[in-house]
This record gives sequence, C-alpha cells and structure tokens, in this order.
Amino acid sequence: MASYNKVLLMGNLTRDPELRYTASNQPVAQIGLAVNRYYTSGSGEKKEETTFVDCEAWGRTAELINQYFTKGRPIFIEGRLKLDQWEDQQGQKRSRHKVVVESFQFVDSRSGEGGGGESRGPGAPRPARTGGAPSGGPHQPIDEEDIPF
Repeated sequence: MASYNKVLLMGNLTRDPELRYTASNQPVAQIGLAVNRYYTSGSGEKKEETTFVDCEAWGRTAELINQYFTKGRPIFIEGRLKLDQWEDQQGQKRSRHKVVVESFQFVDSRSGEGGGGESRGPGAPRPARTGGAPSGGPHQPIDEEDIPF
C-alpha cells in the first residue's frame, strides 16, 4: 500500500524561532505556528478557530527561518507530519505530532514590496505558487543576497 505525508500550512509564528545545534553541528530550529480558520456556524454566527502547530526545520532552512522570522510574522510552510514519542520523568509514555519543515515561503515583506523568497531542502518538490510572476527554469535554493530586504 502506498502512503503520502505532506502538510501545507500558512500562519503566524507564536514565538521567536529557537535555533540550536546538534552534537554534529547540524542546525535545527523549533517554531510554533498559529493557523486560523474562519467559518460561519449553523446559526449564521461568524467564528474563528485557531490551531497551534509545533514545527521543526533543519540545516540551512533552520538558519534562514531563525535569521528572517520573529514572533507574529506570517510564513507559508510545506513539510511532513512526524510523531515524537518519549517517556516523561514519571515514567508515563508521551507523544505529540509536529511538522518537519521541508520548505517555506515569505508571505509578507518587511519593506512593503511584493514577492518574497523561498527555501527548500535538497530534493524537495517546489510548492505551488498562488500568485506573482511565473517561474522559469529549474529552481535553485535561495541565496541570502537574493532576499529583497
């Protein structure tokens, strides 16, 4: 049986990224994301539902997120769902889902200009674009000098 694990989320960071390095000097960033859903109830009342999602980015993607994002800033991420399991200090089995970020896109621009950038891990598929200029040719990972702010 085939399986497919892909997550697309757009929301705002709930805290500043937390960048750390593994023993082998691999960068990893932890971020929290708040994703809002707006809907109308059966009685016609407009409602908002917020889902909080823990996310983790690795390598250059982690460094870029840490460098360019702060609490409150919007981000579009593409990744995969992962289940973490551990035993707490009282011996209880614990688990939680988180999203491992494979690529991201800037949703806004600090300078007020349109556009933005994108960062993808090696071998990651290119996320669908919802607007802006069409892209031509193969995508290369973004260079810091290409970021418009």
